[in-house]
Amino acid sequence: MTFVYLLLLIPVSLALYYFHAPPLAVFASAALAIVPLAEWMRRATEQIALRAGSVIGGLLNVTFGNMAELILAIIVLRTGNLHVVKATITGSIIGNSLLGLGLAIIVGSWGRKKQKFGCEHAGLLTSLLLLSLIALFIPALFDYTERGFYGATRANTDLLDERLSLGVAVVLILVYIGNLIYTLVTHSDVFASDEDAHNGEQPSWSLGRALAVLLGATIAVALEAELVSGALEASATTLGLTTFFLGIIVLPIVGNAAEYFSAVYFARKDRMGLVVGIAVGASIQVALLTAPLLVLISYAMGHPMNLVFSNPLELIALAGVAFAVNSIAQDGETTWFEGLLLLAVYALLALAFFFATPNIPTAHAMP
Repeated sequence: MTFVYLLLLIPVSLALYYFHAPPLAVFASAALAIVPLAEWMRRATEQIALRAGSVIGGLLNVTFGNMAELILAIIVLRTGNLHVVKATITGSIIGNSLLGLGLAIIVGSWGRKKQKFGCEHAGLLTSLLLLSLIALFIPALFDYTERGFYGATRANTDLLDERLSLGVAVVLILVYIGNLIYTLVTHSDVFASDEDAHNGEQPSWSLGRALAVLLGATIAVALEAELVSGALEASATTLGLTTFFLGIIVLPIVGNAAEYFSAVYFARKDRMGLVVGIAVGASIQVALLTAPLLVLISYAMGHPMNLVFSNPLELIALAGVAFAVNSIAQDGETTWFEGLLLLAVYALLALAFFFATPNIPTAHAMP
């Protein structure tokens, strides 16, 4: 019911925009309006998945799980704020794996001494997360090597960064497709044995209703994302924050709110295998699909974006996610204190990003 009331923020945000309200009011109302829209997208996708079966249904959930965040990033990308888009990628990965999983573990552990989940599926997810983050490190290390050791010119290094990023993007998407085939087709019986994601649940919506909700929510998210993007820089100035901080902390929380709520909900149901799949799986989606897609889309839009995360804090944050999640998932058990540790790591990173004054690169033309 709360999500129904939050939908009222859609007309409110539009009214504030058309009546030239302060940018901060437009930004806040539009950002909050994306939260219930993301939740309705998740519900519609879940209903379609219940009809389509586990294989196709799983593919639909993977495809639409981060749709709100992807749309928001594309809208921001169109304005040329490449550093904000990159920050959103980092923020989504650390937010899902640290904030989302940490909250879910704490809430799920309330009244319970510990919770258990299947190690096999969790082990695959953490390994895949580690490998995908290594892939995101390679462009940054390549850029550092070219500039620091070989003294290449800025223009030449930028060109090489873009070409390498395109190659990395293609490889990551292929790995993502391979992961779908592995988990949903060739070894679907192995991972279905961990937890039955549907528990025999039957769809409560008609197919037409689910498709209509999905289409309507997607259009509404695109509209609200446009308002968020337009008010981003002015809102950052008003709040005394950098657009980098908004991109790495605020926007990912907005775009991934539905996944956070889902993880907390299933944690209370003591379905921690599904919780790990949602939280860590969402981070993997960002690293293996969302980020590469944004690189390819950026070229089509005339604002070429590479995968070079030049801020060392971002690289440290990505590495911290891999180590923290692996340490939590390796024994197949969680306690409230482990959830607290994940939240503590997220809070420390958020503090660092709050005080950071990153060097914002300017967008350069496509070669």
